[in-house]
Amino acid sequence: MVLRKIVNINESLCNGCGACIPKCAEGALQIVNGKARIIKETYCDGLGACLGQCPQGAITVTEREAEPFNEAEVHEHLKNKAKPTPTGAHASFVPQQHQWPVKLNLVPIKAPFFEGANLLFAADCAPVALKSFYDFMSGKRIIIGCPKFDDARAYAQKLTEIFKQNDIRSVAVAHMEVPCCMGLKWAVNKALEISGKQIPVKEYEITIGGEIVEL
Repeated sequence: MVLRKIVNINESLCNGCGACIPKCAEGALQIVNGKARIIKETYCDGLGACLGQCPQGAITVTEREAEPFNEAEVHEHLKNKAKPTPTGAHASFVPQQHQWPVKLNLVPIKAPFFEGANLLFAADCAPVALKSFYDFMSGKRIIIGCPKFDDARAYAQKLTEIFKQNDIRSVAVAHMEVPCCMGLKWAVNKALEISGKQIPVKEYEITIGGEIVEL
């Protein structure tokens, strides 16, 4: 242990938006149980490239006893992160790992992963109900929600700001085959109306049998 500068995260302020993750070139930060955390002290160089990315002001640099920064460990850590996963049911999920979080209530309004994105707004039941969901989401940025338990009007407000502040290329809406889930499509339509953006939208319905149909 040495006395050195290291990133400190105030968990009472952190809302798990994940905006800090892409700016940590060493891969020291991850979202764990809804909060940003340093996964290993030796990965954090203490320079604070993530500081200005936190909209909640939850990140500071402090001086304390910590394990020394280890560049060799960081290199190995990043090399392992870059390795492709074996082929299988979840192989297509890998390109989405650097986007976090995915729940609409938690995603930042302005984020690098939204720029030029083909956006998928899906019911949070979709990954379980649709057998081929991970193939369907390939090449898209994903946000999920449930209008039955959340406020669809709040969804529309959040989407409005996302559409205004990012260059979204297209939107796909994937809702379940139940009336309450139609609030996802309503929120997208309302957000496009308010934002004044002309973004192509495709609508998909996931059936009770686990199939997907374009409407």
